[in-house]
Amino acid sequence: MTYPKLGEPGPILPGTQIVVRDPTSIYNGYEGFIQRISDDKAAVFFDDYSPWEKLVTMSIKILEKK
Repeated sequence: MTYPKLGEPGPILPGTQIVVRDPTSIYNGYEGFIQRISDDKAAVFFDDYSPWEKLVTMSIKILEKK
């Protein structure tokens, strides 16, 4: 098992705070946290953008650890 070097982001796991980095997505720049992971997709929980919470499934490739 290899560990990230100092200053490098670690793995994205449930509970990790993330930022969406996809210029083609309406969620680009949104901040949320990982609720669950399945294969190459993650359920991202957003709760600061409206009176309601939102759970969106998206590819892990477009997520960046905050």
